[in-house]
Amino acid sequence: MKSAEEILAAIKAALPDAGVELVLNPSPSAQHSLRLAPATAVAVASFLREDAELALDYCSNATGVDWPGKEVTEKVKVTKVVDGVETMTEETVKRVEPGCLEAVYHLFSMKHKHGPVILRMRTVNRTDQVELPSLTPVWRSAEFQEREIFDLFATHSDVGWF
Repeated sequence: MKSAEEILAAIKAALPDAGVELVLNPSPSAQHSLRLAPATAVAVASFLREDAELALDYCSNATGVDWPGKEVTEKVKVTKVVDGVETMTEETVKRVEPGCLEAVYHLFSMKHKHGPVILRMRTVNRTDQVELPSLTPVWRSAEFQEREIFDLFATHSDVGWF
């Protein structure tokens, strides 16, 4: 089976403007994933299913993740003028990373007996820009699970999904 890096290279060769990025997993499992741009997700999914070497013809699992916003603390170097002398100092800066909703898909090839390949899609935020495309037209098995994801988030907020 190809690695996530090799799959990413194949996607970029076939669909240069796909907007796919590798998400590294530093855990012992090291199951890296591919984050898809929602605008091109269906095209990328179709490629993964139809490519003869990959033939990712089965979506075994689709789930949703609610990533809350978080405060990130960073140290930055700042140039300050003290008594007419420029000095380099280090300051701590806090910023808030907005949360998002994410759909995660686990794909396998029944033909080649390999997998999983993990795909992710993220919304812009958790409140008003929360639409993601459905991958059910590519993998019929995703339908029920996408409905469950929708119900999970729709019952907890006033937003729609998929």
